[in-house]
Amino acid sequence: MGKRVFEATTYTPTATADNTALTSGTYQAIESQSATAGLQVIEIYEGGQATASSVNIMVFARDVVHGSIPTALATPNADGIMNSFGTSTSATTYVAAGTGPSRITAATNAKLNLSFNAFGGIVRWVAAPGEEWGIVGTATSVSGSSLSAFTGGSVGLMGSHIVYEPY
Repeated sequence: MGKRVFEATTYTPTATADNTALTSGTYQAIESQSATAGLQVIEIYEGGQATASSVNIMVFARDVVHGSIPTALATPNADGIMNSFGTSTSATTYVAAGTGPSRITAATNAKLNLSFNAFGGIVRWVAAPGEEWGIVGTATSVSGSSLSAFTGGSVGLMGSHIVYEPY
């Protein structure tokens, strides 16, 4: 289908506990659109834009509750194909919703800790071949994930992108 990039140009995350609805404009969420659709997350990049030292305890994790009534992306945020061979997506990507998604609390579910100093710091997670983050179907525990700030730290302005491929 072709790789896509879901980008959030600039935002300040809000430190939020697991199993708590995320506040619009403070996260990136990606979900499968149907029971047979799947996505592979290949890369996550975060870049600090804060004007002073600020620790962002960022987590990419599965969501126990999806966002309700996701708001369509608007500039400067984007989700588009990376090359001319891409086609339409089977993903829903958003940074705002009527009620935001909630990270899963289960200790048995995968989470990526992507903490960094938002005062110019960067984080780039790239999956090794065959070790991509999978999102599939409509069962809540595996069909959606979000990049958001966990409690603690002193969150600062940042930008990020998620590279994924529908299959």
